[in-house]
Amino acid sequence: MLFQHTEVDLIRSARAGDRGAFAELLQPEYRTAFRLAYGLLQDADEAEDAVQEAAFAAWRRIGNLRQGSALRPWFLGIVANQCRTVKRSRWWSVAKTDPPEEAAPPLDLAASIDLRRALRRLGHDERLILVLRYYLDLPFEEIATTLGISPKAARTRVERAIHRLRPIMRVQGAAV
Repeated sequence: MLFQHTEVDLIRSARAGDRGAFAELLQPEYRTAFRLAYGLLQDADEAEDAVQEAAFAAWRRIGNLRQGSALRPWFLGIVANQCRTVKRSRWWSVAKTDPPEEAAPPLDLAASIDLRRALRRLGHDERLILVLRYYLDLPFEEIATTLGISPKAARTRVERAIHRLRPIMRVQGAAV
């Protein structure tokens, strides 16, 4: 019989310097973190690098995790901030890679490409909220915790981002 550690026990151990406990904490969140980073950066290699850098940052800041708070929203916030840093540091325009192999193939390739192009035209915060809601399928409460806002503000920001995205999609459709 395997002994299962609770998240609270693992956080306590990680705060005490147990790297194994920290790795065990992050392991179930890694795939979600990668999906978030990929959704924001649209580059598998950069997404992998961003998640690894975020994991290092989380290890250094594990003491900042509030007592009783869940790890997932805190870690996803660190990942989102790391992606913002990566986007800011880019000084070139890059042709994007194909989605990771484990991702399901899009039903409509042209629409998928148009959506990705439109998302790139949004600001980081608007893209982040849409990726959290529709790509990671997070509830508004978890989005709110991740971003440090109220659930009502999260819902409002999603609606505003969609409102900004629609005209971009229409313009792209007319241009094609």
